[in-house]
Amino acid sequence: MSMSFVSPRRSLRAMFAVLFLALPPVAGAADGPRAVVELFTSQGCSSCPPADRLITEISARDDLVTLSYPVDYWDYLGWQDTLASPANSARQRDYAAARGDRDVYTPQVVVNGQRHMVGSDRQALEAALASVPPLPVDVAILSEKGVLTIRVSGDMPVAGGMATVLLAFVAAPVAVDIGRGENRGSEIVYTNVVRSLRAVGMWDGGALEFRLPMSDLKKMQAERCAVLVQMEDGGRPGRILGAAIR
Repeated sequence: MSMSFVSPRRSLRAMFAVLFLALPPVAGAADGPRAVVELFTSQGCSSCPPADRLITEISARDDLVTLSYPVDYWDYLGWQDTLASPANSARQRDYAAARGDRDVYTPQVVVNGQRHMVGSDRQALEAALASVPPLPVDVAILSEKGVLTIRVSGDMPVAGGMATVLLAFVAAPVAVDIGRGENRGSEIVYTNVVRSLRAVGMWDGGALEFRLPMSDLKKMQAERCAVLVQMEDGGRPGRILGAAIR
């Protein structure tokens, strides 16, 4: 399924007070994930279940960070997506605007914030993953005594560049019984569903630490969290430099 891009809008806003500290470098980037795979999906899209299954399968890989973004623009077809949010739809549109191709559809996968393909196309996805180098920036997520600590370190690969550090609140696998629409009568499992994606700060190289209360996970109905270090292109999401999930 597809739709035309209408108008871009930024969906990310810094909503946390954070503490920045200089730190020693964390583990080498070669030990981190090779790629971030973001799936834009919908419960109302009959083409999406194979992509949802593929994301569930590859989410077990240690060299990938996978995230699912349920979108809301197919709700008018007869089933209101129970996991969707306008912010997810806005992120997908912003990607299309940054690329300049206006391609907004489901299921759509975006690899490392740049290359996109049909989310159920295993061969195309595997080819894309095989062609990308490991993410160059180190990211670690730690939790202790009610504090969530994010550590980012490495060299900024873009001269004079600055990246946004994004925190995703992620739900554990969610099984949904679809009552109406194109997938009526199906139970579909959604993996690493993004409940909210928020900017926690900026990074331009070196080592920094960001601290937030663990209680925010509970508030967002999230069992996991992921971190993306992402460049922006004209205020829209661009190349992903580093990532982690736990």
